Amino acid sequence: MLDIDYFKNYNDDHGHDVGDLVLVEFTNLINDKLREGDIACRYGGEEFMLILPDAPISSLEKRAVLIRDKLTELKINHHGKTLNNITVSIGIASYPIYAETPKGLIKAADMALYQAKETGRDRTVIAKSLSSHAKEQLLENEDLAQISNLA
Repeated sequence: MLDIDYFKNYNDDHGHDVGDLVLVEFTNLINDKLREGDIACRYGGEEFMLILPDAPISSLEKRAVLIRDKLTELKINHHGKTLNNITVSIGIASYPIYAETPKGLIKAADMALYQAKETGRDRTVIAKSLSSHAKEQLLENEDLAQISNLA
């Protein structure tokens, strides 16, 4: 889950047309960084959800860094004014390590997002895993996937 930091300020300080422009540019940036088969959707307001099937946690972290880095480069021009310094907070969760149901997965990602916002924004937080055993399985599966990709 991704949430544009202090989005309300764009609407309040510059008007809703600027807020809409920020949403459009942010959406374009996200869509530009997706693989075929990945899904990006607006979850509500300035919150977005990315669904990246079969992506290991390490790839999710790299994707989050890439999105946050590209967002810092984004400059939006509106009526001669440049908007920049747009940041995003990101919460990461992956099935089945962080939740066993779709609803649980959304909750885990949302809780991680909340933690990212509570600890200063403009950061990525990974959800707490269900158990240390499940986390070991994830790491083992990622290692096996990397070995098979090398073969």
